Amino acid sequence: MSNHEVGGRRRFEDSEFTLHIYPGSIAEGTIYCPVTARKSSTAAEVIDHVIERLRLDRTKCYVLAEVKEFGGEEWILNPSDCPVQRMMLWPRVALENRLAGEDYRFLLREKNLDGSIHYGSLQMWPRGFLPQPPPGYHDDLCNLPDLNERTLLDNLRGRFRQEKIYTYVGSILIVINPFKFLPIYNPKYVKMYDKHQLGKLDPHIYAVADAAYHAMLQRRQNQCIVISGESGSGKTQSTNFLIHHLTALSQKGFASGVEQIILGAGPVLEAFGNAKTAHNNNSSRFGKFIQVNYQESGTVRGAYVEKYLLEKSRLVYQEHNERNYHVFYYLLAGASEEERKSFHLLKPEEYHYLNQDCFTVEGEDLKHDFERLQLAMEMVGFLPATRKQIFSLLSAILHLGNIRYKKKTYRDDSIDICNPEVLPIVSELLEVKEEMLFEALTTRKTVTVGEKLIVPYKLAEAGTVRDSMAKSLYSALFDWIVFRTNHALFNNKDLEDNAKFLSIGVLDIFGFEDYENNSFEQFCINFANERLQHYFNQHIFKLEQEEYRSEGISWHNIDYIDNTGCIHLISKKPTALFHLLDEECNFPQATNQTLLDKFKRQHEGNSYIEFPAVMEPAFIIHHYAGKVKYGVKDFREKNTDHMRPDIVALLKSSKNGFIRGLISIEPVAMFRWAVLRAYFRALVAFREAGSRHRDKKSGVRNPRTPLSDLQEDPFRAPCAVLCVSLFFHCCYLQHLLDVKSLKYLSSLTLHDRITKSLLHLHKKKKPPSISAQFQASLNKLMETLGQSEPYFVKCIRSNAEKLCKILDALVLRQLRYTGMLETVRIRQSGYSIKYTFQDFVRHFHVLLPHGTSATQRGIREFLRQIELPPDSFQVGITMVFLREVSRQRLQALLHEEVLRRIVALQRRFRALVERRHYCSLRLAACIIQRSWRRCLHQRGQAALLIQAAWRGYKQRELYSGLHGSILLLQAASRGYLAPKPERKKRRKKESDIVSCHCGCKNKYHSPGSRIIADLNFCLCQVEEFNGHIFKATQYSIPTYCEFCSSLIWMMDRACVCKSYFLHLLLKQYDLEQSSRQFGVELSRLTSEDRAVPLVVEKLINYIEMHGLYTEGIYRKSGSTNKIKELKMGLDAGTEWDANSMNLDDYNIHVIASVLKQWLRDLPNPLMTFELYEEFLRTTGSQDKREMIRGVYSVIDQLNRTHLSTLERLIFHLVRIAFQEETNRMSANALAIVFAPCILRCPDTIDPLQSVQDISKTTSCVELIICEQMNKYRARLKDINSLEFAENKAKSRLTLIRRSMVQVPRERERERHCDSSPQVYEIFLKYSVLI
Repeated sequence: MSNHEVGGRRRFEDSEFTLHIYPGSIAEGTIYCPVTARKSSTAAEVIDHVIERLRLDRTKCYVLAEVKEFGGEEWILNPSDCPVQRMMLWPRVALENRLAGEDYRFLLREKNLDGSIHYGSLQMWPRGFLPQPPPGYHDDLCNLPDLNERTLLDNLRGRFRQEKIYTYVGSILIVINPFKFLPIYNPKYVKMYDKHQLGKLDPHIYAVADAAYHAMLQRRQNQCIVISGESGSGKTQSTNFLIHHLTALSQKGFASGVEQIILGAGPVLEAFGNAKTAHNNNSSRFGKFIQVNYQESGTVRGAYVEKYLLEKSRLVYQEHNERNYHVFYYLLAGASEEERKSFHLLKPEEYHYLNQDCFTVEGEDLKHDFERLQLAMEMVGFLPATRKQIFSLLSAILHLGNIRYKKKTYRDDSIDICNPEVLPIVSELLEVKEEMLFEALTTRKTVTVGEKLIVPYKLAEAGTVRDSMAKSLYSALFDWIVFRTNHALFNNKDLEDNAKFLSIGVLDIFGFEDYENNSFEQFCINFANERLQHYFNQHIFKLEQEEYRSEGISWHNIDYIDNTGCIHLISKKPTALFHLLDEECNFPQATNQTLLDKFKRQHEGNSYIEFPAVMEPAFIIHHYAGKVKYGVKDFREKNTDHMRPDIVALLKSSKNGFIRGLISIEPVAMFRWAVLRAYFRALVAFREAGSRHRDKKSGVRNPRTPLSDLQEDPFRAPCAVLCVSLFFHCCYLQHLLDVKSLKYLSSLTLHDRITKSLLHLHKKKKPPSISAQFQASLNKLMETLGQSEPYFVKCIRSNAEKLCKILDALVLRQLRYTGMLETVRIRQSGYSIKYTFQDFVRHFHVLLPHGTSATQRGIREFLRQIELPPDSFQVGITMVFLREVSRQRLQALLHEEVLRRIVALQRRFRALVERRHYCSLRLAACIIQRSWRRCLHQRGQAALLIQAAWRGYKQRELYSGLHGSILLLQAASRGYLAPKPERKKRRKKESDIVSCHCGCKNKYHSPGSRIIADLNFCLCQVEEFNGHIFKATQYSIPTYCEFCSSLIWMMDRACVCKSYFLHLLLKQYDLEQSSRQFGVELSRLTSEDRAVPLVVEKLINYIEMHGLYTEGIYRKSGSTNKIKELKMGLDAGTEWDANSMNLDDYNIHVIASVLKQWLRDLPNPLMTFELYEEFLRTTGSQDKREMIRGVYSVIDQLNRTHLSTLERLIFHLVRIAFQEETNRMSANALAIVFAPCILRCPDTIDPLQSVQDISKTTSCVELIICEQMNKYRARLKDINSLEFAENKAKSRLTLIRRSMVQVPRERERERHCDSSPQVYEIFLKYSVLI
C-alpha cells in the first residue's frame, strides 16, 4: 500500500463530522442534538452519546432513523451501521443546508417491547397524509361511468392537482411524475399498506410491492414488476421506492445487508452509467433488471443486477449540449495532488473525449460527488487497491483519446502519431510496452497462406481502432463492476442443487427515445420497448381474450394495437433488420448505402417501415409510440464494435492483472491463474528475503542475534506489509471470490459481456454482433418475465419542461400509444381474476357448503347463493372468472367467516380456560374455608387455654398475696412474742425482703423489623451496675437441626443493657432500609467500577472453585430451609455483609439454587423482555450460521449491565459444560435449566404461547453456549499451537548453538551461513503462528 493510499484512508478515517440528531417528542424542548462522530462510528455509539447529553432513560431502547426530506422516506439503521457514511451519500445541497426546514436528517426513535418502532400519532406530520381527492374523481379508472379519452384525462388531471399521482387500472398502476418530492414514503405508509389487498386503500407504489410480496409467499411463485415509460417519467425513482419497500417488508428484527449493498451500488452504477443529455442532467444510459431473492420464510437471501446495452458511443462522441459519463468529471475534480501525478490527470478541456461540448452541470459539486463515489465503492466492497486500478484505467482511456494520427510524408499508405509524448503515459497506465502499443495502434497483422503480413492502417481506420479500444475497455470495466456488485449481493446457498428460493424482479429499462438524430442505440432501445409493449398486450389483451373464447363464456372482443408486425420486421429471421445488418457487417466492401438498399429490397411494401422521399441515408419505423427516423450512419461500425486481435494481444501482455482480467473470456481461469501467480510470487519473495538476510549476516561470528536487531531488520518489511494486507483482506471476507461463485455468475452474464466479442480470436468462430448479444439478453429477460406473475407500473411524464403541478398534452399522447383507453375498457368489462375449479374450492372451502364439489354446477350454485351480481362473474368449462368487485366481496366474506370461526375457537378456549380457573378458585376457596374453620377452632381452643391460664394466674396471684400477708402477720406476731434481740434481727431481714423486686412486663415494637418480631421476651429490673441498667431477657433463638435441617427455636435467658438493646433495634431498622440484593433492577446492583453484581460474582466464583466437578450441580436442588437462610443472609445485609458472608457452611447445591433464584427474581431478565420476540425470531432460521449471526446481532442491542452479566454467566456455563464427563451437565441440560431464568417471556404473552416457545428459548440459549464453547476450544488450540512452536524453536536453537560451539573456528563461519536460513525459517514459522 502506497503512502498516498494510506494517507487518503487516514484522511477519511480521522476526519470528524457533526451529526444533527433530532429527538422529537423524546426530548421536548430540544430541536436537535449535535454529536461529533468519525467515519467508523457506529449508530450504537452515536445513540450512547445522545443519551448521555440529553440524559434520557437508559432502560428504554432507541434506534437511529435516516429521513430523506421532512416527512419523507425513513429507514431504520442497524446498531453496526455507520451514520457518517450514510450522511456522505446525501446530496451536496442537503449537507450544506442541514438547518433548513426540509432536508435529510437523522431522527432518534424509541423501540417498543415487541420490536416495532414507536412513531407517535399520525398527526405528528400533517403533510404525511395522503390528500383526499374531491368527490367525482376515481382512484380506479375502471370505475369511470363514462369511458372516453376526455373523462380519462380529466380524472387523471383532477387527481394530479390534488397531488394524487397514483391511479389504478385494475391491478395496473399509473404514475404521473410530479417533478417534486411528496412526503408519502415514510415508514408510516410502509406499515399502512402492509398486508392489505390491492385496491382497499388509496393507490400507492407500496401497495403494488406489498401485493407482489404476499402473492409470492402465498402462491409460492416468482413475481415481477415491469416499470415502463418515456425517458424522464420517473422509472428509476419508482424502482428505488419498490426495492426499499420490498427489503423493509422482509426484515425480521435485523437487516440482511442486501439493502446496504444496493444503497452503495446505486451511486457506483450511476457514476459509470449515467450522463447528461439534452433532456436530462442525469440520464441513465443503460437498462437494469434487479431480482431480489427471498427465502421461503420471506427474508431476503440475496439479489442480482443485470444490465442491458450500455451506450458505448457516448464515450468517444457526444451530441450538442451533452456530456460524457459522470465518473470522468468526478475523477478530474476530486482527485488529490498525489493522485493527479500518479494518474497523469489533466483538465477536462484538455481531453478529446471531454471537450466536445459542455463541461459542467448547474448545481453540481464534483468534489463531493467524488468522495460520495469512493464511499459507495467501499460499501460495495471495492478495496483501495482496486479503486486505484479503476481510476488508472479511466485516465488511460482519456489519454488514449488524445492520440492523434497523421500521414507520413515519404509514404502515402503509412501513418504516424502526431503527439508521441502521449504514448509513454498510456503505456505506463496500462502497463504495456510502448513499442507494442505503437504497433497495435498504427498497424494490423493479417495471416495469409503460409505467411504473416503487417499492413499499416489508413488514417480513418486508425481513429476507429483507437476509439474501439477505448469503448471496449470502458464497457469491459462496466461489466466488471456489475459482476462484482452481483458477487457482493450473491448468496452461496444459491449454488446448492436443492436450493429453493422465491424472487421478485423489478425491471427499470430505458424508455422510448425519439431524438433529432437517432442512431443504432435508439434503434435497440426502442426495439426493447416494443418487446415490453408486446408483453403487456399479450397479458392484457390477446391471451386473456383467447382464454375467454376457449372457456366458452360470453364475450365481445376488444380491438387493440398489435405490434407483432413491427417486432417481426426487426427481429424475425431471415429478413429481419437485425439479420440483414449482421449480413452486411460480414462483407468488407459493404457501405451504409448498400445496407439501406438491402432494407428497401426486402421490405419495400411493409407498412411498418418507410423510406424518405429525398436521398437521405435513413429509414422510418412505425413504432407503437409513433414514427421514428433512424440514420444508418455508423450502424455497421457500432454493430461490430470489438477490438482487433492485435489490441487484445497487447492488453493480455499487460503486467497489470486487473487489465488482463477485464478482457478475459473465462473469469474462472483468470482467477485460478491469479491464485497460482500469487503463490509463486510469495514463494520468491520469501526466498529473496532469506538470501538478503544470509548475505547481511554472513560476516557475523556470533550466531545469536539480539531481538532488537531482528525487529529493525529491513528484510522483514515485506513480511509486515504482507501481514497487514492479509489482515485487511480478512475484513472483507464476504467479498472474496471463489471458483464456484465465479462459475455461477459467469453463466448468468456471459450473454451480455463485452469480452464475448473477443471470441473472434478463434479461427472457426465469428464474433457475435452487438445486436445479437442484445437480442440474447432481451430474450433471456422475456423468458424470466414469462416465468413470473407480472405487475405493471406505467410511468408518465406530466410535461416536457419538468415543471411542478403542470399536466399538458404530452400525457394524452402517452396514454394513446400505450393503449391505456383499451386497457381500461378490457379491465372494466373483462374478468381480471381467474381460478380453476380446484383452486377456487381450495381457496374458498371455508365458505362453500358441506359436500360442494369442484364442478361447474356446484360453483355456479354457490355464487348465486351469496347473491353476487350476475354480470360480475362467469363460470367456464374449467375456470371461474371474477371481476375485481366480486373478488373483493368473496375475500371479505372469507375474512368474516374465518374471523367468526377464530372467535368461536377463542370463545371455546377462553371458556375452557375460565372453567379451569373457576375450578381452581373453587378448590382454593374450599381449602381456605377448611383452613379457616380449623383456625377458628384452634383459636377457640387457644382462647379457652388462655382464659384458663389467666384465671389460674389471677387465683395464684390472689393466693400469693393472701399467703404473703398471712406470713407477714405471722412473722409480726412471732416477733412480737419473741425476745427483744431476736426481734431486731428478724425486723432487719424483713426490711430486705420488702425492698426486693416487683415484676413488670414491657413490650417493644419496631416498625419494619422482622428479627425483633421473632424475639419474645419479658424484662424484670435487676439492678444498676456502673451506670448501666440491666434487663432480664428471654430470647427465642432460631437454629437448624444438623441431621434433618428442620427449624428449631431454642429459649435462653440473658441480662442485656437497656441502651445496647435499643441500639440493636435502631441497627435492625437501618438494615431494612438498605438496598436489597434479590428482586431489584440490575442497574441498582452495578456501577462503573463493578460491571457484574457482587452477589453473582461471589456465588459463581464459589461454584467454580468447589462445585465444578459435582455431579448434577444445577440439576439437583438443595434444602429448602438452607436456601431460604442463605437468601435471607445475602438479601438482608449490605454489599459488605454479603461479601463477608461465609459460604462454606452451605451445601454446593444450596448455593447453585440461590444463584438460579437470583436470576429468576430479576424484574427484567438478562436477555430482556424487549428483545424476547427478536430472539425467538432468529431461532426460526434454517441455516445455523445465519441463526448465530442473528442471535449475536440481537445480543449487541442489550445495554451494558445486562450484557456484562450475561457474558459472565455464559462463560461460567461454558466451564461447567467442559466438565460434562464428571458433572453430567451438557450444554442442552444447562440450557433447559437456565432458559427460564435468563430468557423469560413477558407477562403480556398468552400462557399457551409461552409454553410453545419453551423449545425456542432453550435452543437459543443452547446455541449461545455451544458457540462460546467452540470459541473457547479454538483459543485453547491456538495457545497449545503457540506453546508447541515456542518449545520446538527453543530446542532447535539450543541444538544449533551447541553444535556450533563444538566445531573448529575456521569452519564456524561456513556453518553459520548454512544454519542462518534454518534459524530464519524457524523464526518465520513461529512468527506466522503468532
